[in-house]
Amino acid sequence: MVSAITIDNIEHFAIGSSFLGTGGGGDPYLGSLLCREAIAKYGPVPVISVDELKDEDNVFIAAAMGAPTVMIEKLFSIEDQHRAVATLERFLGREASAIISAEIGGCNSMMPVAYSAMRGLPIVDGDGMGRAFPALQMTSFNIEGVACAPLTIADEHGNSVLYQTTTGLKAEELARPVAAAMGASVCMSCYPMTGVEARRATIPKTLSGAIAIGEAISNSSDPRPPLTRLVSALRGHEYYKDAAVVFEGKITALERDTSNGWVLGSCLISGMSGPETAELKFQNENLLVTVDGRLRCVVPDLVTIVDVETAHAIPTERLAYGQRVAVVVCSAPPLLTTARALDVVGPKCFGLEEQYIPVTELIKDLI
Repeated sequence: MVSAITIDNIEHFAIGSSFLGTGGGGDPYLGSLLCREAIAKYGPVPVISVDELKDEDNVFIAAAMGAPTVMIEKLFSIEDQHRAVATLERFLGREASAIISAEIGGCNSMMPVAYSAMRGLPIVDGDGMGRAFPALQMTSFNIEGVACAPLTIADEHGNSVLYQTTTGLKAEELARPVAAAMGASVCMSCYPMTGVEARRATIPKTLSGAIAIGEAISNSSDPRPPLTRLVSALRGHEYYKDAAVVFEGKITALERDTSNGWVLGSCLISGMSGPETAELKFQNENLLVTVDGRLRCVVPDLVTIVDVETAHAIPTERLAYGQRVAVVVCSAPPLLTTARALDVVGPKCFGLEEQYIPVTELIKDLI
């Protein structure tokens, strides 16, 4: 486990969390710029394990909500994030003693670091997804019985809204339209937890895991290709160990629509020297991949499109016709694959017809 997020490892963190973001979570490059500025101004961010949390600690989420495509042009600021967290703190009558990520994906893994630096607070080595998901209720926090609300959202114009809802799903249903009206990207805070709740409901070690993945991809002293280093790093992780490259080729068709706060679409990848094709479906994040009609991975297991030469993940908003890519899949944290969890983050929750089959079964011929 790393002890702090610093200028020296923020780039590795951005690269690794981009992969774990499975195409969503917002562009990590923009988030890394925010982190660099914050760390340079306020200093490194201490990282603590979930086991170090005291029972009485107040653990607050710092996160973004909206369409990743919009986030490229409608940039976040720490001030917007503070408005969301401070509004929730005032309502609850208690201040944060630690910050945690809602998801270890893209910009949503970067903003909590920058915000922690500004507040002088530690960040927890863990999150609520072990990847990225598009909806508020799709978290281990919700699965383990932590209330999503009260939650707050805030925009760059000084507006903030506080919700009190009975379920995480209702919070999603009420907050998403308002987020769209606020420009389709907002800062938010939700799932306020005690240390006891955070220890029970957090998927641990994902922040340090992202850094390890980023280090492996960037390790130019290792003679192996970046794609090989990436898969090796995944196979060495406690959660993501069932991993493989399921396809390599060129993007030959792409459908993408941004509406109602989502980026919805599909991507067709054709083989470079044969008739084989792979097809992906996404809703902010990649949901599944088939190769010649054969299912190779489906949510909640992870599907990520990476550059075939550098192994850097390509967010859904940056996919483009003609890109040479590889599709990498890996297993999800166990907390996401229980029967109870599949009712919250399984294929049917995204309107998919496919049933969940563990990726280890779908790629056993490739391992």
